[in-house]
Amino acid sequence: MDVTRGKTPTAQETFAQMAQAAGLRGRILVTLGILMLARLGIFIPVPGIDRAAFAASIAQNPVIGFLDIFAGGGLSTLGIFALGILPYINASIILQILAAAVPALERLQKEEGEAGRRKISQITRYVALGWAILQSTLLASTWVRPFAYNFGLLFVVKTALVLTAGSMFVLWLGELVTERGIGNGASLLIFVSIVSGLPVSINRTTEWIKSGGNVGSVVILLLSFLAMIVGIVFVQEGIRRIPIVSARRQVGRKFYREQQSYLPLRLNQGNVMPIIFASAMLVVPASLAQFTANPALIQVATYLSPTGPLPVLYVLFYLTLILMFSYFYTSLVMNPVDVAQNLKKMGSSIPGIRPGKATSEYLEKVLNRLTFLGAVFLGLVAILPTAVESGTRVTTFQGFGATSLLIIVGVAIDTAKQVQTFVISQRYEGMVKQ
Repeated sequence: MDVTRGKTPTAQETFAQMAQAAGLRGRILVTLGILMLARLGIFIPVPGIDRAAFAASIAQNPVIGFLDIFAGGGLSTLGIFALGILPYINASIILQILAAAVPALERLQKEEGEAGRRKISQITRYVALGWAILQSTLLASTWVRPFAYNFGLLFVVKTALVLTAGSMFVLWLGELVTERGIGNGASLLIFVSIVSGLPVSINRTTEWIKSGGNVGSVVILLLSFLAMIVGIVFVQEGIRRIPIVSARRQVGRKFYREQQSYLPLRLNQGNVMPIIFASAMLVVPASLAQFTANPALIQVATYLSPTGPLPVLYVLFYLTLILMFSYFYTSLVMNPVDVAQNLKKMGSSIPGIRPGKATSEYLEKVLNRLTFLGAVFLGLVAILPTAVESGTRVTTFQGFGATSLLIIVGVAIDTAKQVQTFVISQRYEGMVKQ
C-alpha cells in the first residue's frame, strides 16, 4: 500500500489501515463491543417500577427531556444504565469551575504535569460517584415514586444502588475505550447516546409522511441540518494564529537562531458547553414550577418557553445566556495573563507587542473578539433548529437540536483525528522496521 509519508493520511489510507493493521482493527473492535455493551444496559429494566406509565408521564417533562439526550433514552426507559455518563459530565463541569476558584486544584492542573492531571481525574471520579448517589436517590424518591409497586425506604436504597452501580460501570467502560480502544471514551458514549435516537426520529418522520405530511418540509429541514453541520465543522476547526518569535539563545557553545511559530486560538473556545449551560438555566424555571406549583414560577416558565406567548423573549434570553456563558467558559479554559507569563519565561514574544502586561492585554482583546464571534455562531445554531421546525411544522426531530449536532460533529472530528494519529504511528513503526 502506498502511504503519504510526512502528510496527513488520506481517507483511502485510513480505511485500508483500519481493515489491514491488526493493532488498529483490534482497537476499533474493542470500541464497538464496549459501546454495544453500554447500550445493552439501557434496556435492562430497574425492578419494581411500572416503566410504561413512567415513560408516558415524563414525555412532556423538560428536565427529563434535556437530561435524556445525554443518557441515550436511559432515563425515560429506566434501565440500569439510566444515568449513563451524566454524573461524570456534571463532575467534570464542577471540577473545571472549582479549578478556577481553588488554588490547590489550579496548581494540580497547571503545575503538576501528568501526575496532577491523574490526581484531577481521580478527584473527578469521586465527585462523579457522589453525584451519581445524589441523582439516583432523587430520581428514586421523587420522579419514580408514583410508579413504584412497593415504595419505601428499601425501594429507594435498592434503586439508588442499582443506578449508581450502573453509572460507575458506564464510566469504567468509557475509560476502557480511552485506554484500549480508539480514545475519547466519555465523548463516544455521549455520541452513541445521541445517535441512538436518530432511528426513532426517522421512523416518526416516515410515518408522518405516510399520514399526509409534506415531503418538501422534511427536505427543507434536512437541508438546514446539513448546512448547520457544514458550518459547525468550519467553526470548530477555525483557528486564529498569533505569530510568536523565540529569541536567539546560546546553549553551551551553540547559538540557536530565532524561531518562528504561532499560538493557536480557537474561534469557539467553549465548544458545546455554553449551549449546555444556557439550556440548563432555561430548564430550571420549568422544573421549579413543576415541583412547587407556584403561580409566579409557572408564569415565568411559560414566558421562557419556545412555545410561550412571547417567543421573542425566549430567543433573546437564550442568546444572552449563550453569550454570557461563552465568555465565562473561555475565561476558564484560557487565561491571557498565564499565557503571557509563560511566553516571557520561554523567551518568546508576539512581534510588535511588548512582553508581559501588553501581551496579556493584546491576547485578551483578541480572545474577546473571537469569543463574541463564536457566541454569535452558537446562538444561530441554537435557534435555527427550533425556527426551522416551527416554519416547516415538522416536529418529528424534536429533541435533536443544536446541542446534539454540536456534540455529534465535535466528537466525530476528534475521533477521526484520533484514528489518523494511530495510522501515522503505525506508518512510522513500519518505516522503523524497514
